[in-house]
Amino acid sequence: MKIKIAVLAGDGIGPEVTNQSIKVLNCIAEKYNHKIKLSEGLVGAIAIDAYDDPYPDSTHKLCVDSDAILFGAIGDPKYDNDPKAKIRPEQGLLKMRKKLGLYANLRPTIIFESLLDMSPIKQERISGTDILFVRELTGGIYFGERGRKDNNNYAYDTCEYSKEEIIRIAKIGFEYAKKRTKRLCCVDKANVLETSRLWRETVQSMEKDYPEITVSYEFVDAVAMRLIQWPSSYDVLITSNLFGDILTDEASVISGSMGLMPSASIGSGNALYEPIHGSYPQATGKKIANPIASILSLSMMLDYSFKLKDESEIINRAVEDSLKNKYTTPDLNVNKIDYSTDDVGDYIIDFIKNN
Repeated sequence: MKIKIAVLAGDGIGPEVTNQSIKVLNCIAEKYNHKIKLSEGLVGAIAIDAYDDPYPDSTHKLCVDSDAILFGAIGDPKYDNDPKAKIRPEQGLLKMRKKLGLYANLRPTIIFESLLDMSPIKQERISGTDILFVRELTGGIYFGERGRKDNNNYAYDTCEYSKEEIIRIAKIGFEYAKKRTKRLCCVDKANVLETSRLWRETVQSMEKDYPEITVSYEFVDAVAMRLIQWPSSYDVLITSNLFGDILTDEASVISGSMGLMPSASIGSGNALYEPIHGSYPQATGKKIANPIASILSLSMMLDYSFKLKDESEIINRAVEDSLKNKYTTPDLNVNKIDYSTDDVGDYIIDFIKNN
């Protein structure tokens, strides 16, 4: 198969973990006889430095012309620590999602049995957890009207949703629920917010089209609590942009490290795949960043975008083997032998070559 992939490594540890995924991809291409064309583009702080734009037109064209996008991370302390900065790296991510029509974020939260003792939650509460969050990405408070007034002493951010935006994200949630355990939870704050009431009304109106799916409706604060108390009680959850942003980061630590979980952003065109962690500037250049989330994001890409199930599966097996044998970066090996970002990538490649 011929595949064109846009590589947007971004900032911080983004290039380090993305490089490991590229190494794995090249190994897969050789083993399974695929032809891969990689094209690199700038996004985030590095793009601001070069173009004064966190998502320049040249990067957008590169993404449009590719079959899929492998993304690293964005963010830089020089912008994070300056609340008055007019241009921020994160604006590039929002702009990219909007221009590419990436309106749905798929974030799995799974538990690796070999890492049960790494979770901050009791093993008996998390064992068997397999959650899929479907987060709306291009609407809500992140894209609503915002501003300052009264001499900058008053600030406002507006949350807005249309019924059409809710329908398209709910459809994805219903379809994934059909493939899994036929359970879907709509997360909102309908006791307070009008947008949440529209979410709930819209999803309720769609239930008749999916009679085999059991649908529940829960307030976001209750879900935040139950994710810690009993995460395995959930399967597919759909929610708005802001709620999804917060809940998925909360859920990520259930597994023991944010460096483990992949994600996909999908929509009307091609899809983007990225680790859920940020740019982690404190670790940049130290070769301690966990590449597994990025490598599993590559696995998602091969499966979801290209239907290369065997290739995806062998990557997953390689990751599981590295975790089982404690061949991991410091975030997962407290007071034990630590391996570098490159070491972990090389271990996974060796497994793929020899299995």
